[in-house]
Parts: sequence; structure tokens; C-alpha cells
Amino acid sequence: MVSLLDIIGPVMVGPSSSHTAGACRIGLFARQLAGGMPERGLIELHGSFARTGMGHGTDRALVGGLLGIEPDDGRLRTSLDLAADAGLEVEFGSVKLRGEDHPNTVRLTLERAGRSLTITASSVGAGRIVVTAIDGYPVEISGHLVALVFVAADEPGIVARASGVLARDGENIATMRASRRRRGGDAIHVYELDGVPSTSAVEGIAALDGVRWARVVDRVA
Repeated sequence: MVSLLDIIGPVMVGPSSSHTAGACRIGLFARQLAGGMPERGLIELHGSFARTGMGHGTDRALVGGLLGIEPDDGRLRTSLDLAADAGLEVEFGSVKLRGEDHPNTVRLTLERAGRSLTITASSVGAGRIVVTAIDGYPVEISGHLVALVFVAADEPGIVARASGVLARDGENIATMRASRRRRGGDAIHVYELDGVPSTSAVEGIAALDGVRWARVVDRVA
């Protein structure tokens, strides 16, 4: 089914919903997952992003998102200058990812408070995005719902304990997915929720045995 958004596109600054609005939302998602504005970022563009992104403002849109600027904010045009003023060091490059990756794809490697985070995401049209990998774990996150993301030891009971914390907080799980690199290692969990969990609930999940880190990303789409 085709929606009105698919026809007219999102409200935004810039010439292209894929290269600017979608790219900005990728930056907004990455900022939240990092826990705030990163101190440094390596932004590697793939496919069409790499070929035409600079001309379409993809660089400014991604950096604007990392600064917390929304797609319809006029400051997006000067985001590179704003990043320098804010102390965000950014380096751009190009990368050839897997053949099945969308042509409007970017890989961001961010550093904040001594922690490194790598996110791969695509802008798939009309300002919509899909996050496809976090720290090498395959995921599929659209940004349409609140996402609780955490990495934990791959062991029995972790799903029950984490969902129990959310149930006590009154939060409903819309979708749930866990992905691991190997049995017995660590796994990434993505729970898409109907609402934003309380700080105490997120801290409760982060404190569970075997959980390495936990973050909540509010809707960006």
C-alpha cells in the first residue's frame, strides 16, 4: 500500500528525502544508541551515498543527526560548522559493503566516553531508514517504534528476566529479536516497545547478570 508520505515525502531541509531526511534520522538513531553526541566519528558512505551524497547534503544530514538536529531544522545546512564548535570530530570515507546492502547505506563508527560503537544503516526512501547491523550483529530496526537494545551473554533465561523487568514497568513488547555470532558467546537483543521504558527499568536490565550494556532509542521516524 502506498501512503501519502511515499508520494510527497517528509518535511525536511534538503533536496532528497533519501540523502538528507533519511540520513539525518540515521544520525539521530546513532546519537541515541551512543548515549549522546559522540566525541569522534568515522562516517563511511556506500553506493549512491558515496557517489552523490556530498552533493545532496548527506554529510551534513548525518552530522546534523549526530548533533541532535531534526530533518526539518534549517541548522542542518551548517551542521559541519556546528560540529566543529561542539567538539565533534568527524572523518568521512567511502566503503564497499556487501552486494545486498541498499545503495544508500552508511557505516558509522562512533566514540563516546571511552566506548566505540559501529552502526550500519540504510536510507530506503521517503525518509525511512533501516538499521542493519550494530557492532557486527545483524539487526533490523526501522525507527518507527521505541527500541530497547542490549547485548548480553548467550545463555538461558535472559529473555525472561529482561521481559520481566519490562512487564513490571508496564511496557508492552511489540517485536522481539535476538541475534548471536556464535553459540555461547554474546547476543544482541532488540525489543521494540509501544512506549519509552522508565530509566529504572533500563538500569534494571543493564544490571542483570550477563548484560554488557543497554540503551533505549526513541522513535526517529
